[in-house]
Amino acid sequence: MKSASAFESAKRRMKERPQPGSLRPMLAVLARPAAPLPGKGWIFEPKLDGQRCLAFRLGRSARLLSRNGRNISGNYPELVHALLAQPAADFIVDGEIVALKRGLPSFEALQPRMQISDPGRALRSGIKVFYYLFDLLYFEGHDITALPLELRKGMLGNVISFSGPLRATPYGRSGKGKAIFREQCRRGGEGILAKRAGSTYVQKRSPDWLKFKCAGGQEFVIGGYTEPGGAREAFGALLIGYYRGGRLVYAGRVGTGFDARTLKDLFERFKPIGQKAPPFADFGESKVPREGVHWVRPELVCEVRFGEWTRDGLLRHPSFKGLRTDKRPEDVRRETGLDGPGFKK
Repeated sequence: MKSASAFESAKRRMKERPQPGSLRPMLAVLARPAAPLPGKGWIFEPKLDGQRCLAFRLGRSARLLSRNGRNISGNYPELVHALLAQPAADFIVDGEIVALKRGLPSFEALQPRMQISDPGRALRSGIKVFYYLFDLLYFEGHDITALPLELRKGMLGNVISFSGPLRATPYGRSGKGKAIFREQCRRGGEGILAKRAGSTYVQKRSPDWLKFKCAGGQEFVIGGYTEPGGAREAFGALLIGYYRGGRLVYAGRVGTGFDARTLKDLFERFKPIGQKAPPFADFGESKVPREGVHWVRPELVCEVRFGEWTRDGLLRHPSFKGLRTDKRPEDVRRETGLDGPGFKK
């Protein structure tokens, strides 16, 4: 196999073990908008606007697992087929599933596929998807998460034959971060990820991976909705929040970013989870609306793009992007930026 040289040279640093049935993905820490990009010893990748996915190939079986461990193989059967066509038969890879809109990854374009778990219906949807891989975690009976990222990336390029829907995530090394970030923002992309070249893969959020966003955006929990106004049907705006200390905190209302189909779909989802009491812990404060509001159990998570946070803790210019099925509501927190280690101006 063409990966033999890279595999043999690193073999003494690997842990031999059976392939695990699941793994938690390594997650990045948000960097503050004003934070300078890190310098020497970092790798830079475009931040892809899609669905995080770990893929497991073992013999004649291949599975796709979402960020929260849900099996999404039925949503993307063409990706399963592509993984089964690989010459290597024992590996775990990490990456992002995306759909393109005007040449850029678009979470909105991927939304319909995320909701279809029947393989036949998914293929007939006409929505083309790609799996951009950026990490190799396990190979031929060996756990390689303790190897440095730079070496894992080199092995990934040798293990996987990139063709069809399988794509290699492009990346640049030290000194390329600013150029990659500016190009992503110029094209309307999400931003970039800065990853320490020597970092190991850990199953948690780590400052060894940092995300720099062109604009604000994160997940929120839906806690209610307002009555529609004017010609709009179904509802007017979503009332959203995040968890802090086990309590749901109000973050504002989102009234843009919906098309007619999305309005109808969300309204149908609200019907079985309606409740009389507001789920927000800070309902007694004046910023949570009271008139013309319908409350729902906080079970649905959505992705929202916004400009910034106001001084009183609300979102400025929020816009709905889509539902997320790969994150539990209780795991949704307000993202706060860090000045990561190793930064240089």
